[in-house]
Amino acid sequence: MNQNYKFFNHQDCEYFPCHKTNDPDNFNCLFCYCPLYALKDKCGGNFRYTDNGIKDCSNCFLPHRRDNYDYIIRKFQDIINITKKED
Repeated sequence: MNQNYKFFNHQDCEYFPCHKTNDPDNFNCLFCYCPLYALKDKCGGNFRYTDNGIKDCSNCFLPHRRDNYDYIIRKFQDIINITKKED
């Protein structure tokens, strides 16, 4: 089965790439805004917090790797659970 829906590369975007990369052809833009940001320190990515407490994901490629689609989709239940707790 073809799984093209798991990868989208938009090299014509004025922000491409949003992170420095040596492999622009395999840079996945599907999750341009990472849905895992809401998980704070439970996202599984390479992030840090600034001195002001802001989550800085500039060194994270988790949502931009071709093979991480399934990981992100599995995390959606965690995002839903966090949203329910905030209500």
